[in-house]
Amino acid sequence: MYYFIVNPNARRGLGIKLWRKLERRIQHSGIEYEVRMTRAQGDARRLAAELTKDSTQPCTIIAVGGDGTVNEVLDGMSFAGQVTLGYIPTGSGNDLARSLHIPKNPGRCLKRILNSKYHRYLDYGILSYEKEAPVYRRFIVSSGIGLDAAVCHELLDSARKHGPRLLGGRLRYVLIGLKQFVLAKPAKGYLVLDGVKKVEFNHIFFIASHIHPFEGGGFKFSPKADCSDGQLEVCVVHNSSKLHLIPVLADAFLGRMGRHRGVRFYRCREVSIHVDRPLPVHVDGESCYCQTDIHLRCVEKKLRMMV
Repeated sequence: MYYFIVNPNARRGLGIKLWRKLERRIQHSGIEYEVRMTRAQGDARRLAAELTKDSTQPCTIIAVGGDGTVNEVLDGMSFAGQVTLGYIPTGSGNDLARSLHIPKNPGRCLKRILNSKYHRYLDYGILSYEKEAPVYRRFIVSSGIGLDAAVCHELLDSARKHGPRLLGGRLRYVLIGLKQFVLAKPAKGYLVLDGVKKVEFNHIFFIASHIHPFEGGGFKFSPKADCSDGQLEVCVVHNSSKLHLIPVLADAFLGRMGRHRGVRFYRCREVSIHVDRPLPVHVDGESCYCQTDIHLRCVEKKLRMMV
Protein backbone atom coordinates (compact mmCIF):
# COMPACT_ATOMS: atom_id res chain seq x y z
CA MET A 1 0.00 0.00 0.00
CA TYR A 2 1.25 3.46 -0.94
CA TYR A 3 0.13 6.36 1.25
CA PHE A 4 0.54 9.80 -0.34
CA ILE A 5 0.63 12.79 2.02
CA VAL A 6 0.06 15.79 -0.23
CA ASN A 7 0.52 19.49 0.46
CA PRO A 8 -1.86 21.15 -2.04
CA ASN A 9 -0.48 24.62 -1.22
CA ALA A 10 3.13 23.81 -2.14
CA ARG A 11 4.87 26.13 -4.58
CA ARG A 12 2.49 29.00 -4.02
CA GLY A 13 -0.64 26.89 -4.62
CA LEU A 14 0.64 24.94 -7.63
CA GLY A 15 0.84 21.76 -5.55
CA ILE A 16 -2.80 20.75 -6.08
CA LYS A 17 -2.49 21.05 -9.89
CA LEU A 18 0.67 18.95 -9.91
CA TRP A 19 -1.00 16.35 -7.70
CA ARG A 20 -4.01 16.00 -10.01
CA LYS A 21 -1.68 15.16 -12.89
CA LEU A 22 0.23 12.69 -10.75
CA GLU A 23 -2.95 11.01 -9.50
CA ARG A 24 -4.11 10.30 -13.04
CA ARG A 25 -0.84 8.45 -13.63
CA ILE A 26 -1.19 6.58 -10.34
CA GLN A 27 -4.70 5.47 -11.26
CA HIS A 28 -3.49 4.19 -14.62
CA SER A 29 -0.68 2.24 -12.90
CA GLY A 30 -3.20 0.14 -11.00
CA ILE A 31 -1.36 0.24 -7.67
CA GLU A 32 -3.19 0.23 -4.36
CA TYR A 33 -2.94 3.67 -2.77
CA GLU A 34 -4.57 6.17 -0.45
CA VAL A 35 -4.13 9.93 -0.38
CA ARG A 36 -4.17 12.29 2.59
CA MET A 37 -4.37 16.04 1.97
CA THR A 38 -2.90 18.54 4.41
CA ARG A 39 -4.86 21.67 5.23
CA ALA A 40 -2.76 23.37 7.88
CA GLN A 41 0.66 23.34 9.48
CA GLY A 42 1.17 20.16 11.48
CA ASP A 43 -1.24 18.03 9.43
CA ALA A 44 1.53 16.06 7.69
CA ARG A 45 3.07 15.23 11.07
CA ARG A 46 -0.26 14.05 12.47
CA LEU A 47 -1.09 12.00 9.37
CA ALA A 48 2.31 10.29 9.35
CA ALA A 49 1.90 9.43 13.04
CA GLU A 50 -1.54 7.95 12.42
CA LEU A 51 -0.33 5.83 9.50
CA THR A 52 2.65 4.37 11.35
CA LYS A 53 1.61 4.13 15.00
CA ASP A 54 0.26 0.56 14.79
CA SER A 55 2.10 -0.53 11.66
CA THR A 56 2.81 -4.27 11.69
CA GLN A 57 3.01 -4.53 7.89
CA PRO A 58 5.52 -2.73 5.63
CA CYS A 59 4.30 0.81 5.01
CA THR A 60 5.34 3.22 2.26
CA ILE A 61 4.65 6.94 2.73
CA ILE A 62 5.22 9.33 -0.15
CA ALA A 63 5.54 13.00 0.80
CA VAL A 64 4.34 15.29 -2.01
CA GLY A 65 5.34 18.86 -1.26
CA GLY A 66 8.43 20.81 -0.21
CA ASP A 67 11.10 20.31 2.43
CA GLY A 68 8.67 21.45 5.13
CA THR A 69 6.23 18.68 4.20
CA VAL A 70 8.99 16.06 4.33
CA ASN A 71 10.11 17.45 7.67
CA GLU A 72 6.65 17.05 9.18
CA VAL A 73 6.26 13.53 7.79
CA LEU A 74 9.64 12.51 9.23
CA ASP A 75 8.82 14.13 12.55
CA GLY A 76 5.56 12.22 12.83
CA MET A 77 6.74 8.80 11.66
CA SER A 78 7.10 5.88 14.04
CA PHE A 79 10.06 3.62 13.30
CA ALA A 80 8.58 0.66 15.18
CA GLY A 81 7.69 -1.14 11.93
CA GLN A 82 9.26 -1.20 8.47
CA VAL A 83 8.46 2.23 7.08
CA THR A 84 9.82 3.47 3.76
CA LEU A 85 9.75 7.15 2.84
CA GLY A 86 9.46 8.44 -0.70
CA TYR A 87 9.53 12.04 -1.87
CA ILE A 88 8.03 13.88 -4.83
CA PRO A 89 9.27 17.50 -4.68
CA THR A 90 6.61 20.06 -5.56
CA GLY A 91 7.84 22.87 -3.31
CA SER A 92 9.87 25.99 -4.04
CA GLY A 93 13.20 25.22 -2.33
CA ASN A 94 13.51 21.42 -2.64
CA ASP A 95 16.95 21.23 -1.01
CA LEU A 96 16.51 17.56 -0.14
CA ALA A 97 15.81 16.72 -3.79
CA ARG A 98 18.81 18.78 -4.86
CA SER A 99 21.11 16.94 -2.45
CA LEU A 100 19.83 13.46 -3.35
CA HIS A 101 19.74 14.20 -7.11
CA ILE A 102 16.01 13.48 -7.21
CA PRO A 103 14.51 14.62 -10.56
CA LYS A 104 12.87 18.04 -10.57
CA ASN A 105 10.03 16.73 -12.70
CA PRO A 106 7.29 15.26 -10.42
CA GLY A 107 6.24 12.79 -13.12
CA ARG A 108 9.73 11.35 -13.35
CA CYS A 109 9.87 11.10 -9.56
CA LEU A 110 6.61 9.17 -9.52
CA LYS A 111 7.85 6.79 -12.20
CA ARG A 112 11.01 6.15 -10.22
CA ILE A 113 9.03 5.47 -7.04
CA LEU A 114 6.52 3.12 -8.67
CA ASN A 115 9.34 1.15 -10.29
CA SER A 116 11.71 1.34 -7.35
CA LYS A 117 13.67 -1.78 -6.48
CA TYR A 118 16.17 -0.09 -4.21
CA HIS A 119 16.28 2.05 -1.12
CA ARG A 120 18.94 3.63 1.07
CA TYR A 121 19.27 4.04 4.81
CA LEU A 122 19.93 7.71 5.51
CA ASP A 123 20.79 9.78 8.57
CA TYR A 124 18.47 12.31 10.12
CA GLY A 125 18.95 14.85 12.91
CA ILE A 126 17.20 15.69 16.15
CA LEU A 127 16.99 19.19 17.61
CA SER A 128 16.11 19.54 21.29
CA TYR A 129 15.53 22.57 23.50
CA GLU A 130 13.61 23.55 26.63
CA LYS A 131 10.23 25.30 26.43
CA GLU A 132 8.48 24.66 29.74
CA ALA A 133 9.15 20.99 28.94
CA PRO A 134 11.77 19.40 26.65
CA VAL A 135 10.94 19.72 22.93
CA TYR A 136 12.32 17.36 20.27
CA ARG A 137 12.16 17.96 16.51
CA ARG A 138 13.58 15.76 13.79
CA PHE A 139 15.15 17.26 10.68
CA ILE A 140 16.25 15.73 7.41
CA VAL A 141 18.23 18.55 5.73
CA SER A 142 19.51 21.07 8.28
CA SER A 143 18.86 22.99 11.46
CA GLY A 144 20.22 26.41 12.25
CA ILE A 145 20.28 29.30 14.69
CA GLY A 146 20.77 32.97 13.83
CA LEU A 147 20.59 34.71 10.46
CA ASP A 148 19.55 31.71 8.35
CA ALA A 149 16.73 30.90 10.76
CA ALA A 150 15.64 34.57 10.82
CA VAL A 151 15.15 34.37 7.05
CA CYS A 152 13.07 31.19 7.45
CA HIS A 153 10.95 32.82 10.15
CA GLU A 154 10.15 35.83 7.96
CA LEU A 155 9.35 33.61 4.97
CA LEU A 156 6.86 31.66 7.06
CA ASP A 157 5.38 34.82 8.57
CA SER A 158 5.05 36.41 5.12
CA ALA A 159 3.26 33.33 3.79
CA ARG A 160 0.80 33.38 6.71
CA LYS A 161 0.03 37.08 6.36
CA HIS A 162 -0.02 37.52 2.59
CA GLY A 163 -0.59 34.05 1.13
CA PRO A 164 1.08 32.84 -2.10
CA ARG A 165 3.61 35.14 -3.71
CA LEU A 166 4.46 35.63 -7.35
CA LEU A 167 8.19 35.49 -6.71
CA GLY A 168 9.97 32.14 -6.91
CA GLY A 169 11.19 30.48 -3.74
CA ARG A 170 14.90 31.14 -4.20
CA LEU A 171 14.48 34.78 -5.26
CA ARG A 172 12.11 35.42 -2.35
CA TYR A 173 14.68 33.84 -0.01
CA VAL A 174 17.40 36.13 -1.40
CA LEU A 175 15.32 39.32 -1.00
CA ILE A 176 14.27 38.49 2.55
CA GLY A 177 17.83 37.39 3.23
CA LEU A 178 19.13 40.81 2.19
CA LYS A 179 16.71 42.47 4.58
CA GLN A 180 17.69 40.19 7.47
CA PHE A 181 21.37 40.66 6.61
CA VAL A 182 20.99 44.42 7.12
CA LEU A 183 19.16 43.87 10.43
CA ALA A 184 21.45 41.10 11.73
CA LYS A 185 23.50 41.65 14.88
CA PRO A 186 26.12 39.15 16.05
CA ALA A 187 25.92 37.29 19.34
CA LYS A 188 28.47 35.78 21.69
CA GLY A 189 28.35 32.07 22.34
CA TYR A 190 30.01 28.70 22.25
CA LEU A 191 29.71 25.15 20.92
CA VAL A 192 30.39 21.89 22.71
CA LEU A 193 31.25 19.18 20.19
CA ASP A 194 30.52 15.55 21.12
CA GLY A 195 30.38 16.61 24.79
CA VAL A 196 34.13 17.22 24.87
CA LYS A 197 35.47 20.10 22.78
CA LYS A 198 34.31 23.62 23.62
CA VAL A 199 34.78 26.40 21.06
CA GLU A 200 33.91 30.03 21.84
CA PHE A 201 32.99 32.85 19.44
CA ASN A 202 32.41 36.57 19.97
CA HIS A 203 30.59 37.51 16.74
CA ILE A 204 28.23 34.72 15.68
CA PHE A 205 25.87 35.54 12.82
CA PHE A 206 24.57 32.01 12.38
CA ILE A 207 25.36 28.35 12.99
CA ALA A 208 23.99 25.75 10.58
CA SER A 209 24.09 22.01 11.30
CA HIS A 210 23.68 19.90 8.18
CA ILE A 211 22.79 16.36 7.16
CA HIS A 212 22.71 17.44 3.49
CA PRO A 213 24.79 20.22 1.85
CA PHE A 214 22.07 22.68 0.79
CA GLU A 215 19.47 24.87 2.47
CA GLY A 216 17.41 27.94 1.62
CA GLY A 217 16.64 26.90 -1.95
CA GLY A 218 20.18 26.03 -3.02
CA PHE A 219 22.61 27.79 -0.67
CA LYS A 220 25.48 25.36 -0.22
CA PHE A 221 26.59 26.10 3.34
CA SER A 222 28.03 22.65 4.11
CA PRO A 223 29.67 21.21 0.99
CA LYS A 224 31.04 18.09 2.72
CA ALA A 225 27.83 17.07 4.50
CA ASP A 226 27.20 13.35 3.96
CA CYS A 227 23.74 11.91 4.65
CA SER A 228 25.04 8.44 5.55
CA ASP A 229 28.17 8.96 7.66
CA GLY A 230 26.48 9.38 11.04
CA GLN A 231 27.80 12.93 11.51
CA LEU A 232 26.63 16.51 11.34
CA GLU A 233 28.61 19.09 9.45
CA VAL A 234 28.42 22.27 11.50
CA CYS A 235 29.09 25.59 9.77
CA VAL A 236 29.78 28.59 12.04
CA VAL A 237 29.68 31.98 10.33
CA HIS A 238 31.24 34.63 12.55
CA ASN A 239 33.02 37.90 11.94
CA SER A 240 33.46 41.30 13.55
CA SER A 241 32.72 42.90 10.16
CA LYS A 242 29.38 42.20 8.51
CA LEU A 243 30.83 43.15 5.12
CA HIS A 244 33.15 40.14 5.26
CA LEU A 245 30.04 37.92 5.17
CA ILE A 246 29.11 39.07 1.67
CA PRO A 247 31.59 36.81 -0.22
CA VAL A 248 30.62 33.92 2.08
CA LEU A 249 26.94 34.24 1.24
CA ALA A 250 27.68 34.86 -2.46
CA ASP A 251 29.78 31.70 -2.74
CA ALA A 252 27.14 29.67 -0.90
CA PHE A 253 24.52 31.01 -3.32
CA LEU A 254 26.69 29.96 -6.27
CA GLY A 255 27.29 26.51 -4.75
CA ARG A 256 31.03 26.85 -4.29
CA MET A 257 31.40 27.35 -0.55
CA GLY A 258 35.06 27.14 0.44
CA ARG A 259 37.52 28.63 2.88
CA HIS A 260 36.68 32.14 4.03
CA ARG A 261 37.69 34.34 6.90
CA GLY A 262 35.05 34.01 9.58
CA VAL A 263 33.77 30.56 8.56
CA ARG A 264 34.57 27.43 10.56
CA PHE A 265 33.48 23.86 9.88
CA TYR A 266 33.24 21.01 12.39
CA ARG A 267 32.16 17.39 12.10
CA CYS A 268 30.53 15.69 15.07
CA ARG A 269 27.80 13.30 16.14
CA GLU A 270 26.23 15.88 18.44
CA VAL A 271 26.65 19.52 19.31
CA SER A 272 25.34 21.82 22.05
CA ILE A 273 25.03 25.50 21.17
CA HIS A 274 24.70 28.41 23.59
CA VAL A 275 24.27 32.08 22.64
CA ASP A 276 24.00 35.05 24.97
CA ARG A 277 20.58 36.21 23.74
CA PRO A 278 17.60 34.46 22.10
CA LEU A 279 18.08 33.89 18.36
CA PRO A 280 15.70 32.38 15.78
CA VAL A 281 15.97 28.61 15.27
CA HIS A 282 14.74 26.45 12.38
CA VAL A 283 14.54 22.82 11.31
CA ASP A 284 14.30 22.32 7.52
CA GLY A 285 13.00 25.88 7.24
CA GLU A 286 10.30 25.37 9.89
CA SER A 287 10.27 27.70 12.90
CA CYS A 288 11.35 26.58 16.37
CA TYR A 289 10.97 30.11 17.76
CA CYS A 290 13.89 31.90 19.46
CA GLN A 291 16.26 30.05 21.80
CA THR A 292 19.51 30.55 23.68
CA ASP A 293 20.40 26.87 24.15
CA ILE A 294 19.88 24.04 21.67
CA HIS A 295 21.25 20.55 21.24
CA LEU A 296 21.54 18.68 17.95
CA ARG A 297 22.49 15.10 17.23
CA CYS A 298 22.69 12.80 14.23
CA VAL A 299 20.82 9.48 14.10
CA GLU A 300 22.79 7.21 11.81
CA LYS A 301 21.14 5.34 8.91
CA LYS A 302 17.74 4.97 10.55
CA LEU A 303 15.64 6.42 7.75
CA ARG A 304 14.74 3.97 4.97
CA MET A 305 14.16 6.01 1.83
CA MET A 306 13.59 5.52 -1.89
CA VAL A 307 16.04 7.63 -3.88
